[in-house]
Amino acid sequence: MSTILMLILGSVYAWSFFQKLIVDQYSWSNTRVAWSFSIAILMLGISAAWGGANLKKYGAQKLALIGVSLWSVAFMLGGLAFYYQNSVLLIFGFGFIGGVGLGLGYVTPVITAAKWFPEKKGLVTGMVIMGFGLGALLLSKVIAPFFLNLYANSLTCTFLSIGGVYLILGLLSAYFVVEPESSPNTQKDLDKTPNDYIFLLLSKQFVAIWIIFFINIVAGIMLISFQSSMIQDLFLLYGTSYSPLQLTSYGATLIAVSSVFNGIGRFFWVSISDRMGRIQTFRFILATQIIVFVLLNFVSNPIVFGALVCVVLLGYGGGFGTMPSFVADIFTDKHMSHIYGLLLTAWSCAGIVGPQIAAYFKDTNPERASFFSFLFAAVLLAVGLLLSFLVKIKPIITENNVDAR
Repeated sequence: MSTILMLILGSVYAWSFFQKLIVDQYSWSNTRVAWSFSIAILMLGISAAWGGANLKKYGAQKLALIGVSLWSVAFMLGGLAFYYQNSVLLIFGFGFIGGVGLGLGYVTPVITAAKWFPEKKGLVTGMVIMGFGLGALLLSKVIAPFFLNLYANSLTCTFLSIGGVYLILGLLSAYFVVEPESSPNTQKDLDKTPNDYIFLLLSKQFVAIWIIFFINIVAGIMLISFQSSMIQDLFLLYGTSYSPLQLTSYGATLIAVSSVFNGIGRFFWVSISDRMGRIQTFRFILATQIIVFVLLNFVSNPIVFGALVCVVLLGYGGGFGTMPSFVADIFTDKHMSHIYGLLLTAWSCAGIVGPQIAAYFKDTNPERASFFSFLFAAVLLAVGLLLSFLVKIKPIITENNVDAR
């Protein structure tokens, strides 16, 4: 049921499916529309950090139920925003409210699954997080096209209906997200405050992991937020015979296929990391993406472009799939809920930087937007790769401050 919940929450990655439709129907700028997605990711990370720190206090089931409810309401508020043609309401409803729901819903099944299967936490968390990566497939190829066709491309009716469907399915799945029976140390953990974790957050290990995680997310989310419009632009280079419906379908296909790779990456790379090591796995992920982003600047064929996007999303998902086990290895399972939740603030920051950089280039220099976006991503990934070699990331073995210096 945790995976089903993640499928619903992961539909946020289908945003590029709506990006071009919204811009075309309401004549809003790419930057303005992209803020809805950026704020959603920003609040996702912030609320996930809070949720991870307060998971024991409120319980996984309660946070999951609240999270999926808010995410469903976000779609409904988005529908109202389209009805009133109010972009501020879209940013607040889908972005702010939806982002809070995403964060509360995301962190609970990941941490809970790891507690149920501590001896196979890499495999289990990878499978659960894989559902989040596949969420865009469900929305872009099944749910959204169905409602758009049913309501003659009405974004108002489509968003309202999606919100209703997600509310029913989400509440059913979230109800079963429960933690195993408390261990004898649970009360001891409950007495801890965020101040008890400052020494961990100031460690070189945490800072280095945060930056590397942030860089990997920026590169991937930049493509996720605009992949549909990018491949549609490439198809237009082959002629003007493509109808808007065909172009939308091609964009949805890329979202669907890349989401599969996003999901597979969360499972594939964490399996590799169990044998190769977490930091070595991240080095491979970063290096592979550097090569791909360089190649993307020389690609004009939409099929080849789509294949390369899938490689990037494989690494993007791999970063999310590997990180929970990475955190547990370094900071121990005991600190995982706090540290992993706080680490997701990297996702928040990346959600602002990635989409907004791409949107800025698309609004100010549309003909060269892809070139500048891919160049920016390649340089940033190179910085992350260099950092992974400069900083020695080792486990914090003891429960006190000695090894955190």
